[in-house]
Amino acid sequence: MVAVSAINTLKFDPKPCTGCGMCVNVCPHGVFAMNDRVAHVVRADACMECGACQMNCPFGAIQVDSGVGCAAAMIRAALVGKKQPECGCN
Repeated sequence: MVAVSAINTLKFDPKPCTGCGMCVNVCPHGVFAMNDRVAHVVRADACMECGACQMNCPFGAIQVDSGVGCAAAMIRAALVGKKQPECGCN
């Protein structure tokens, strides 16, 4: 398993992936895409670490420390005076 980005905690292991597409369906930021019946991380920088992909992957191919990225988006929103973060999770 390899970390896919230095800016978040998302880790994806393609070996146990069976191509069910659940990660693609539940990710609110389009981080995953299907190619040749296997999921691929296509937008690692868009991951807000909400944890939906990990919670819904039935094969344990995804690990993420959920909450870290969304918390950062909430803090950024508060610092600039916005009531809601612009992360797409809400």
